[in-house]
Amino acid sequence: MNKAVILLSGGLDSATTLYFARKKGFSCHCLIFDYGQRHKKELRSAKKIADLAHSKWQVVKISLPWKGSALLDKNIKIQTKLQNIIPLTYVPARNIIFLSFAFSYAEAIGAKVIFIGANAIDYSGYPDCRPLFLKAFEKAAASGTKTGAEGRPIKILTPLIDKTKSEIIKLGINLGVPYRFTWSCYKGGKIPCGKCDSCRFRGKGFRQAGLRDPICKQ
Repeated sequence: MNKAVILLSGGLDSATTLYFARKKGFSCHCLIFDYGQRHKKELRSAKKIADLAHSKWQVVKISLPWKGSALLDKNIKIQTKLQNIIPLTYVPARNIIFLSFAFSYAEAIGAKVIFIGANAIDYSGYPDCRPLFLKAFEKAAASGTKTGAEGRPIKILTPLIDKTKSEIIKLGINLGVPYRFTWSCYKGGKIPCGKCDSCRFRGKGFRQAGLRDPICKQ
């Protein structure tokens, strides 16, 4: 069975991506990052989802002491109004960092592909979620890795990149994704805040899919 590295955050998109990779027959090895984010709920969600998917996982703990994001610095208020700018929840170069770890892991275990749940439709406008960046990173990694030098470049697969949130949710339902265990909210409360970018896109997706979000009480 071919191995795949999955970037798993515990959110809706990454959980759907994991189950998509499983459906395609990959042996999934999940990377979960503890990078000093505001809360640990998403880490617990990621572990639970990986276990339910019968997939191997490991947590990579890294430090970003320079912060530069509302997700890393509690002194920066999380925005609750959608704007046509890159929001304060953008973590500088986060996917560049995560994918670098993923390529190292993939080479070490002999995985041919890396799955990331990046989406460029219903998203907050993060530049490291766009197809242009992901293709460029894949090309750069092929130039700087042993597998690439030997003509066996590792591929970045983005099955959700051009889907709306409702399309992602419908796909996940068909794949049996346990959305009740996912966590998308930027805040770590008992229930989602319903106001941050992530909550708004998630809520919109479930509404458009004609479904009730299982982590919301109403």
